[in-house]
Amino acid sequence: MKILRYILFPIVPIYFLVTWIRNKFYDYGIFKSTEFKVATICVGNLSVGGTGKTPMIEYLIRLLKADFQLATLSRGYKRSTKGFMLADESSNASTLGDEPFQFYNKFKEIVVSVDEDRRNGISRLLQLDEQPDIILLDDAYQHRKVKATFNILLTAYHNLYSEDIVLPTGDLREPRSGAKRADFIVVTKCPDSLSEGDKLKIIKSLKPRNYQEVFFSSIAYSDKIKNNAEENSLAFLAQKEFTLVTGIANAQPLVDFLKSKNLSFEHLNYDDHHNFTSKEIEDLKSKKFILTTEKDFVRLSPNFEDKNQLFFLPIELTIDRPEVFAKIIKSKI
Repeated sequence: MKILRYILFPIVPIYFLVTWIRNKFYDYGIFKSTEFKVATICVGNLSVGGTGKTPMIEYLIRLLKADFQLATLSRGYKRSTKGFMLADESSNASTLGDEPFQFYNKFKEIVVSVDEDRRNGISRLLQLDEQPDIILLDDAYQHRKVKATFNILLTAYHNLYSEDIVLPTGDLREPRSGAKRADFIVVTKCPDSLSEGDKLKIIKSLKPRNYQEVFFSSIAYSDKIKNNAEENSLAFLAQKEFTLVTGIANAQPLVDFLKSKNLSFEHLNYDDHHNFTSKEIEDLKSKKFILTTEKDFVRLSPNFEDKNQLFFLPIELTIDRPEVFAKIIKSKI
């Protein structure tokens, strides 16, 4: 795969030019962006792959749900349906997509919706009897048909956009200059040991504009494992022969965390948003005990009759300067 990326390097300037021109057309108003009266917060990235958008959306939900009527609007990646949909009791990971269904399972007090066309999705949400005060746009940084009230750009600590190039050789969906649209830049998946000196080096690399705030976030793993019926302490795994099943962009931090707890396990690693085949499901059901991510759990759990066979490890995002983060967000909306 890496060799193919290098072979395709001559396409990089073409991809760069096409995406750069597209952005300029939006910047100059040749392509139209719609700005809605409702507050919209866009969470996205410049790169392909996991930067932690789902934990950030959940962080915003926890931050804002007590004071505002919230809705999330996602594309619904790899769902079996099309068009605008609201999550309800008949929804599942197939009809909504795994991440929106995860939002619905965890936050019953908010509206969860999906639509490939964010502009249409927002319009439909504004037709509800109880209109949302804020709409959280999941993975919509490149969806420039909508002009968000506030843009949060994520970049992973181990793969900063400032040190990358565009597809197909690099991982960037658009040129690095696209970062100028962000109000916040959040460096995600940082190690707990990150020093202030390290942060300053990263900020220097990112070269934020004077109107941009840079924050640093980490993933906090729970000390409990859960499923829909029960929960156990993480130490419970020390007594188990278990299999870790992951279908996320980068499972290495989770693997490292479990190994730091001196746990021994088999690891089955699949592509991000992997659609498990019937044979794969049957093979997994032959395992004695499975630990997975919450995103994978919502897709896998309907296939397991033995509910004590499958658990997930919850995570939450933590952020430095949370008071500053919250104050600016609330003042903007």
